[in-house]
Amino acid sequence: MNDELRPFDAIRPFEPEELPAVFERLLADRQFLQVLNYLYPGVPVEAIAAKMRGCKSCLDFQKAFCYDFLKKLMAGVSHGFDMDSSTLDTSRRYTFVSNHRDIVLDSALLDVLLIDNGFNTTCEIAIGDNLLALPWVKDLVRVNKSFIVERSLPPRQMLVASKRLSEYMHYVVAKKNDNLWIAQREGRAKDSNDRTQPAILKMMAMGGEGTAAERLLQLHIVPLAISYEQDPCDFLKAREMQLRRDIPGWKKSPTDDIVSMKTGIMGEKGQVHYHCAPCIDEWLQSLPADTPKGAFFDLVAARIDEQIHSNYRLFPFNYVALDMLNSQHAFANKYTDDDKQRFTDYVARQLAKIDDVENKDDDFLTECILTMYANPVVNKMTAL
Repeated sequence: MNDELRPFDAIRPFEPEELPAVFERLLADRQFLQVLNYLYPGVPVEAIAAKMRGCKSCLDFQKAFCYDFLKKLMAGVSHGFDMDSSTLDTSRRYTFVSNHRDIVLDSALLDVLLIDNGFNTTCEIAIGDNLLALPWVKDLVRVNKSFIVERSLPPRQMLVASKRLSEYMHYVVAKKNDNLWIAQREGRAKDSNDRTQPAILKMMAMGGEGTAAERLLQLHIVPLAISYEQDPCDFLKAREMQLRRDIPGWKKSPTDDIVSMKTGIMGEKGQVHYHCAPCIDEWLQSLPADTPKGAFFDLVAARIDEQIHSNYRLFPFNYVALDMLNSQHAFANKYTDDDKQRFTDYVARQLAKIDDVENKDDDFLTECILTMYANPVVNKMTAL
């Protein structure tokens, strides 16, 4: 194995020579076999095992298993998904920084869309270790080109881990010649008010060489807007907001993350659109060289936000939500009476799914869901 990769052994995806042992480990795991049985009912395990063993790289695995699975899944739970990547050169490599809608699908669908848009590779995916409690899950995500973001560490260790993570990201773009995906913030924006955390950018600038601007330039950042017509997890996010409001110190359990993952994957999404803004390299180079370091990361975060907000695709539901929230008809030209009725019925169905909260506050929960759909309109108007 390449010696340059050794410092990253604990966090990187698997290399081709490691895959045979990982496949055998997965195929010996009872839980993994149960998942296979659920995903591929009636298909003999031996046939799946033979197909796995035929994969010589993580990209082979993605093409053999993930691509078709995601195409079939989205045919059943969406009205289609697409990406506008017209601003990009498919022969170059980029770091996609996106708003965060779905724990699993944000990066998984990007992989499919990169292939469909003429890229000859997918992307390596940043994933938090809080989602990797089970050993077989950790193996599987690393087979699927994921690298691990270590989150629950003491401050000193966190600094070391962040530097290693950043150095690995720079290594992927410069030496492995691959793309990267990372969410603009830790965790999803519960209210869809998408904002880039400067801390993420500071971490990305810990690797590489030169000034902060030069280090970010080396990653070729592309702001990526991910728009969902319907967010299947909207009711779970609203539920979480009421629990946080009512119970001091309330925290999500690992079960909550699993429910969110399953709901996000299997729930109805309507249309899904990905939009790549131009790479920010040229914009970074235009910044004055004497920009104070403190202001620099805030400026870059604001630029990414502006690009994500202005390229967000709005649907009738978004406009209906903002008008309902403000008890007005300012955007009535953007939707029909039928759209409004569909959205009202949709919100009622989603609220009915919240059945385990004491003192369920329907007014508060409704406001939470309306806000989720309204915020992208507010942000887009501000950006434009």
